[in-house]
Formats: sequence, structure tokens, C-alpha cells
Amino acid sequence: MEKRYKIVVNVPEGYTDNVRKAMGDAGAGKIGNYSHCSFSVKGVGRFKVEVGANPAIGAVGAFEEVAEERIESFCTADILHEVLSAIKQAHPYEEPAIDVYAVEVV
Repeated sequence: MEKRYKIVVNVPEGYTDNVRKAMGDAGAGKIGNYSHCSFSVKGVGRFKVEVGANPAIGAVGAFEEVAEERIESFCTADILHEVLSAIKQAHPYEEPAIDVYAVEVV
């Protein structure tokens, strides 16, 4: 069986559909005759903008709280790079937090 990865990314509301579509268009979320499969849950992202940053949201030195959606999907090893690249292109943040986990297929 081919190695698979779960990809998790937090995206500010208003950008979630674009990021989710970019992931699916790059091949993430393929299950049988279905594509673009994902799971989401809403939450609040918190961060402080440091000197040297070019924030899409917030100001240098400020603590920020942003309504975000955690998007989870998956892909095979052969397209992982393309999916991560698609996320980075569609995501509004300068440095999106992306988690990648190797998963066992059962």
C-alpha cells in the first residue's frame, strides 16, 4: 500500500474555500470516486506579530486573535509536495502553520 499523509492547516475565515479547493485540485482528499474530501472545525488562532513580519492580519507588536478553520485532508507521498505548495500559494498568511503526519491505512 502506498504511503499516505494527513495534512492539517489552520486558515482564517474567508479564505477556507480557496485553500480547501487548492488542496483538492492538487490531488488531496481522493477516496475512490470522490475527490476534495476534507474535514473542518472552527476555532481561534492566536499569535503575536514580531518585528520583521509582513502580516496579512494584525500589526507588529500586537497580540492577535483570528477566527480560523482547521482543515484536515490527506494525500499520497507522490503528491505531497504539490499539495503543500498549493496550500502555501492559496493561504493568506506569510508563514502558514501546516502539520503533516504519516498515517497507517487500515
